[in-house]
Amino acid sequence: MNASRATTVPLLEVAHRPLSGALRLHECAQRADATHAGATPARLDRVVAVKAAVEFPLALGLLALASPLILAALAAVKLTSRGPALYTQTRVGRGGVPFTIYKIRTMAHDCESLTGPRWSMPGDPRVTPLGRVLRKLHVDELPQLVNVLRGDMALVGPRPERPEIVAQLVRSVPSYPRRHAVKPGITGFAQVHLPADSDVQSVRNKVAYDRHYLRTVGLRTDATIYAWTLLKVLGGRRLYARPPRRPAGEG
Repeated sequence: MNASRATTVPLLEVAHRPLSGALRLHECAQRADATHAGATPARLDRVVAVKAAVEFPLALGLLALASPLILAALAAVKLTSRGPALYTQTRVGRGGVPFTIYKIRTMAHDCESLTGPRWSMPGDPRVTPLGRVLRKLHVDELPQLVNVLRGDMALVGPRPERPEIVAQLVRSVPSYPRRHAVKPGITGFAQVHLPADSDVQSVRNKVAYDRHYLRTVGLRTDATIYAWTLLKVLGGRRLYARPPRRPAGEG
């Protein structure tokens, strides 16, 4: 399928630029922003360390349990579509540090070669038939357990984004750097309550939820999000969903 015909929404009509300038900007801002959101840098450092100690054995156990499912999904992807079954991509982690994320490929191989990074819309033709099933069940996210073991990610935290997109969003959503005060997560407060990003306003909404997570970050909050994540996977989102929060401010 021609990627240029995909039903997607362009991010922002600006030229792609190196991320270094945007990174310098939000590296300076993210600690001050976190303090403004109600969590001091020192507390965040302690919480991140405790979370890592708790999540490492959890991620190791989950990876052991999920390995047969991951291997079966990788084999199915390889048999049903062209290209590698394991998908790697650069994402932005804590403090704006880039890292390589691992996922099971759910889209046509090299589908953004003509369009560049794009937000996906419901019914995106770039997603393969098998990919729709893997996405619905969130099986494609399971290889990110390796990222948790490597220290790039947490089990719970804000969703990691691509450098090209971050460089643009930092200019459009000044409060965006606040979400980089902690490690990104496989699941998170924003992810279990809101749909995937589709425009800049949806990003502002996500930032509002991420700022709430920063104010309440801790093992008790994470345990609640684990439960919500399970309910979401099982189709029980209505059991925990709450009214949308006010979108994040621009200050």
